[in-house]
Amino acid sequence: MGLLTIGSFAKASRLSPKALRLYDELGLLPPARVDPVTGYRLYASEQLEQARLVAWLRRLGMPLARIQHVCTLGATAAAQEIRAFWARVEADTAARRDLAAFLIDHLSWEEPTMSPTAVPLGIRYAALSDKGLVRESNQDTAYAGSHLLAVADGCGGSGASASAAAVGALQRLEADGIPADDLLNVLTDAIDQARRAVHSVAGTGPSPESTGTTLTAMLWTGSRLALVHIGDSRGYLLRDGELFQITHDHTMVQSMVDEGRLSPEEAASHPQRSLLVRALGRGADTTVDMRLHDPRRGDRYLLCSDGLSAVVPAGEIRRVLAETGEPEQAVRELVALANGSGGPDNVSCAIADVAETAGLRQ
Repeated sequence: MGLLTIGSFAKASRLSPKALRLYDELGLLPPARVDPVTGYRLYASEQLEQARLVAWLRRLGMPLARIQHVCTLGATAAAQEIRAFWARVEADTAARRDLAAFLIDHLSWEEPTMSPTAVPLGIRYAALSDKGLVRESNQDTAYAGSHLLAVADGCGGSGASASAAAVGALQRLEADGIPADDLLNVLTDAIDQARRAVHSVAGTGPSPESTGTTLTAMLWTGSRLALVHIGDSRGYLLRDGELFQITHDHTMVQSMVDEGRLSPEEAASHPQRSLLVRALGRGADTTVDMRLHDPRRGDRYLLCSDGLSAVVPAGEIRRVLAETGEPEQAVRELVALANGSGGPDNVSCAIADVAETAGLRQ
């Protein structure tokens, strides 16, 4: 067996001698032999393949503990692990990209100058929540008002209180209004209050560690819509007859789809499809997605709990939104569709139509 000095091995593996000494101490890449007199580390040429793999994984930014795990796997399993890691990196990058886009839009946007002939816009709105046909109680909360739409789906021993607390923390924005030039600070403060409210409820109820809630909300500034989202409740936009999902589910199954480990068809029937990876609650990842939307006259926004989206096909949701006139009628029809599909869960909907203020109810 030919042995290489640490310097030669470092050059061949593209790892520095300092890194090799660290990996030896961690048990990740121990030398083949240590000279008992000089203490010099000597490496076998057969170790180069693993060393180069370690070097490439470090260039990807993989943590050392995960690299140690990858190095214990066979080629197929190692490839799957790297694929899953990179999908997570891309998802995290996408979240930061969305935040960067939010900040850029927020800081560079200027309130448009209203021309004498321009018609100001507002929203028509309605919300409805129903316990469904199977559950004994309703842990959802739905709200719609002139500045705020919100849907929250509670879980755990105090799920109903958690969802109500999260939505209640945002409802003050109805009275205070939402100045477009201070939108980011207003949103951040409101989300922090929602987190604290949910933690307070969880701490006083049964099963505090399992109590939490999703939260999907839209805030109307008078010229823009801001979306905040965490969990697997959803936001949709119907524009020019096309339906767009404008939120991303924070579930274990969706993460597996993102990583290429499941197809969307497999995810739809997966037994853990409702397992959340983000939510408002104790011990959870409470990172909230935020986005800005420039509304157009004729847009229709829908927020709903998974009691609707999990049982009613997107095509049926689009049909109701496109063919039903008033928001009040649309939310009733959507809830009826969910219950007509068995009503296995609580179901909540909130709808906002962007319209000329002259046509809005007072």
